[in-house]
Amino acid sequence: MLLPVRNVEGQEVGSIEVEDYVFGLRPNRAVLHQAYVAQRANQRRGTHSTKTRGEVKGSTRKTRPQKYTGRARQGSIRAPHRKGGGVVFGPKPRDYSQRLPKKMRRLAIRSALSAKAADGELIVLDRLELERPNTREMARILQNLGVDRSALVVTGEPDRTVFLSVRNLEKKKCLPAAYLNVVDLLHHRYLVMTEAAVRKAEELWGEARDRERSLKR
Repeated sequence: MLLPVRNVEGQEVGSIEVEDYVFGLRPNRAVLHQAYVAQRANQRRGTHSTKTRGEVKGSTRKTRPQKYTGRARQGSIRAPHRKGGGVVFGPKPRDYSQRLPKKMRRLAIRSALSAKAADGELIVLDRLELERPNTREMARILQNLGVDRSALVVTGEPDRTVFLSVRNLEKKKCLPAAYLNVVDLLHHRYLVMTEAAVRKAEELWGEARDRERSLKR
């Protein structure tokens, strides 16, 4: 599969051959959804907590006698129907984490990358090098590339200069290729990758890596 390569001025300067196994799959929507839900669930801390009638502060004494008052019977001031009373079936601390099989996680990443390529939302840069952090320069580069919506900028290796240049732009995020994940891929309209990032993605999620993993078993 061939993808056009552009420079920072937005001009097409060539093309790059990419693996269909990574960028040319038919996206598996079910696996994408499952991976997205699992990742979002794993980000939850699960520390929510409410107090039951046995945990709230207050006396357990009956507020008035059971009989002969002519009024409705009442228990303690901790009862759920009273102001400041305990909560019935309220949330308690729990673990929301979900474990997704490794094959499904890898397929989800490949499906997301393939969907971006198929929708024309994957932009490949020949290189992205800045002498120093410069938000204005990064905004100009993205404008040259026709990026007018949210975007995920991916570098081959961690690049602090690019990261700091992207960080202050609205709805833009920068990641090294090794940190690609389904949530960030789906939350951003455009995916801007350097050639080095494309090769790193193929190295991490390509067919050769899967074949190597199967041989080790």
